Amino acid sequence: MICPELLRQSRIETVAQSLREDIGSGDITAALIPVERRTSGRVITRESAVIAGTAWVDEVFRQVDPAVAVNWQVRDGDQVSPDQVLFSLEGPARSLLTGERTALNWLQTLSGVATTCHHYASRVAHTGVRLLDTRKTLPGMRLAQKYAVTCGGCDNHRIGLWDAFLIKENHIASCGSIAAAVAAARQLAPGRPVEVETENLDELSQALACGADIIMLDEFSLDDMKAAVALAGGRSKLEASGGINPETLVPIAETGVDYISIGALTKDLKAVDLSMRLDPIT
Repeated sequence: MICPELLRQSRIETVAQSLREDIGSGDITAALIPVERRTSGRVITRESAVIAGTAWVDEVFRQVDPAVAVNWQVRDGDQVSPDQVLFSLEGPARSLLTGERTALNWLQTLSGVATTCHHYASRVAHTGVRLLDTRKTLPGMRLAQKYAVTCGGCDNHRIGLWDAFLIKENHIASCGSIAAAVAAARQLAPGRPVEVETENLDELSQALACGADIIMLDEFSLDDMKAAVALAGGRSKLEASGGINPETLVPIAETGVDYISIGALTKDLKAVDLSMRLDPIT
């Protein structure tokens, strides 16, 4: 779970960076408008979506100009329909125009993640499986994307390399064995979750024997996944990974694994089509 304060700080920093790259030395087109002009407008979605990123929009306009008022008609996690109004805003015309693209970039991207996650989660709602994201996130947007994943009904895997162990093939080779790697992890950071990646049922048995908290089944066949569930008997949580797509998702979920990790939740997103419509400037 993402620490709220860590998420807040990340939001402030990443929004500031996104504004710097868009505004640079100043919005010369907005400067054509007299500084005293005010206007209002609204943002709509042109397609069905699940919303995520409202706080990022608020942060954009807070940094551009605190005089801009943003009034939301939806919340993160809401499902919306084409042509639905998401929020209205009012304030200095220059500020609305300067912040428009950056605000929509954040909202359309994070809502794209949430929408993708909702589609995946809906397909396995009849099972007890939990869908997990991965570290395959856009650079600089790790925490924002992982937050959006939760808005779409999926869950976070580890946030980064620091909060949980994920012992893979090269770690095992360097440590000498699965047992040695797990023992070293327990000694290095007691209490941190320890997950081991396995490629066959023999490695699964080794991971079970040394008490791994979670065992990743990397590209197991459906038959081997079912065998793994029976072999584990609840002693460790099982996570299916590798080659997960909309066609393989449901059969894998129905094997009885506890988790399925899917890189596509964050790396293959399609931004939601949004539009800002301003009222005549007075």
